[in-house]
Amino acid sequence: MNVKKVCILGAGAMGHGIAQVCATAGYEVWVKDVKQEFLDRGRAGIEKNLQRAVSKGKLTEEKAKEILSRVHFTLDMEEAVKDAELVIEAVPEIMDLKKQVFAEVQQYAKPECIFASNTSGLSITELGNSTDRPEKFLGLHFFNPPPVMQLVEVIKGEKTSDETIKFGVEFVKSIGKTPVVVKKDIAGFIVNRILVPYLVLAIDDVEKGVATKEEIDATMMYKYSFPMGPIELSDFVGLDILYHAGQQWDIVPPSKLLAEKYEAKELGMKTGKGFYDWSAGRPKIPQELAGKYDALRLIAPMVNIAADIVAMDVADPKDIDTAMKLGTNMPKGPCELGDEIGLDVILAKVEELYKEKGFEILKPSEYLKKLVSEGKLGEKSGEGLYKYSGEFVFKNLTIEKDTENRIAKVIINRPQRLNALSPETLDELFEVFKQLEKDDEVRVVVITGAGDKAFSAGFDLQTAMQDPSALAPANSMMLAAKGQWVFTQIERFPKPVIAAINGYAFGGGCELAMACDFRIMKKGAKIGLTELSLALIPGWGGTQRLPKLVGIAKAKEMIMLAKRIDADEAERIGLVNKAVEPEKFEEEVMALAKQLAEGPPISLRVAKYAINFGYELPAEIGQVIEASYFGIVTSTQDVMEGVSAFFQRRKPEFKGK
Repeated sequence: MNVKKVCILGAGAMGHGIAQVCATAGYEVWVKDVKQEFLDRGRAGIEKNLQRAVSKGKLTEEKAKEILSRVHFTLDMEEAVKDAELVIEAVPEIMDLKKQVFAEVQQYAKPECIFASNTSGLSITELGNSTDRPEKFLGLHFFNPPPVMQLVEVIKGEKTSDETIKFGVEFVKSIGKTPVVVKKDIAGFIVNRILVPYLVLAIDDVEKGVATKEEIDATMMYKYSFPMGPIELSDFVGLDILYHAGQQWDIVPPSKLLAEKYEAKELGMKTGKGFYDWSAGRPKIPQELAGKYDALRLIAPMVNIAADIVAMDVADPKDIDTAMKLGTNMPKGPCELGDEIGLDVILAKVEELYKEKGFEILKPSEYLKKLVSEGKLGEKSGEGLYKYSGEFVFKNLTIEKDTENRIAKVIINRPQRLNALSPETLDELFEVFKQLEKDDEVRVVVITGAGDKAFSAGFDLQTAMQDPSALAPANSMMLAAKGQWVFTQIERFPKPVIAAINGYAFGGGCELAMACDFRIMKKGAKIGLTELSLALIPGWGGTQRLPKLVGIAKAKEMIMLAKRIDADEAERIGLVNKAVEPEKFEEEVMALAKQLAEGPPISLRVAKYAINFGYELPAEIGQVIEASYFGIVTSTQDVMEGVSAFFQRRKPEFKGK
């Protein structure tokens, strides 16, 4: 992918947000709009976002100016489009307007230029067919606000080529976002196809008196750990947005109450009133109302829709769950929830709701019925939307392998929770390192966090608090022991492990990083053992590992004051090996990983053991361990290769034998 210039059409909230993301990634960006006031507003929006990042220590003033210098604003379409490798349209959601814009764009675009629309639901096929290059047309659906939200849906129209989709995926990764490919152009794509009916079905239950808005929201927030309940989220999104979605897509159930709110201009947070009064800020939802509503009335339809998306070969369960978690901040995706609850239970509830309401979106999925008839009910039967028998299913981790360079990257994939570590995530970390230990194609492991906000913000306290017994003394002790065991296994892992600290690394996240052999930290990130601020203490090895890295005095200061320090200070005190500018971060991490992967595997392993195990022993005993390991490595073929290469003045090729 060779992209130098990106053109963004539209300087509104989405347009200038996308422009900022692209410029931050190093691209030269031209933003075009129809009025100077729109451009001025867009520039002001970018400046405000960048200054906020500077005030939080995520960017330097110089870096912010550099990013802004890469964004060029113009009223001239030819200037904006000429020589661009990619044009992203972000104008209002009106099909004819978008077609008119692309008709003008293609007058100036070079033949190889890729066209993309940021539409949240208009047909990519229809838009592409209106241009002179439908095979080079795709959807790039960013979520609002683009600088914050991690997900980008990459949508394939009927004529979009595989090469164009590959380009889209690589581009999205290059700007630090997570792409999810939507393999077919369906109404609502993935996220909105599931989310919008979920919201409107909740409104329908309020309208019909099934439950109060507070009971619905409290149940989803406090029993299922959703960041917002569906009624509050509807207000937050905008009731006009939901209303227009209902006019646009037949997948949205009709709602008389929603129409009344729209006509009364009670549109939610933006107008100060929707279902809730927002004049005093975010509404307070009483926790004691949690459980007074049957959450399956909303969860089952989401699972049902997800099953249809799988059956249509639009996306697989993991991509659906990734999209929903990143696009909506749901703690778990609908496919995960369905398999946990039981697909038989889900199907029974959907059949009941379809009979009760009659909405087409509630019609039981044929694929869901097939799975249940075959006894594939989810976790309890070993297979459902996911397979649980045989190969381990990673729900909270993503594993990427670079077989050419013999590097594995383990990504904590819970950005909606700042990659916080749940007990299940700890289990997955233990399992993945067990698998990678046996994988001869992997010599080095890099561990990092999904997104650009957090490496890991620590233990997932919010989820744990849903269970009143989770922090009972006996359970707390077992939880601490579990984390200590997992991190000790990483510390003892026989291959080098690099912590690529790309954002917040607090509490358990800092403890995880300290269990690794090397720590590379992005400037703008923060690290610290912050448990004392919650009247807790580090429980996963922090009180033991930190003094060894930074000395006992500095460790006491950091732990007892719950300090959060930046990358430069972390490097200065020896907590991390290196602090790196954001644009060079990935390059530095992979350079270290490649250098280690080229080393002699057996010698690296025993050197690691000699350092770790001999550190606290008397020098004489430590030297005995060192001598023993020295004797072991001299018997390896790699030693002969290393000596031969040295005298022949060539690069050695170590085999690990």
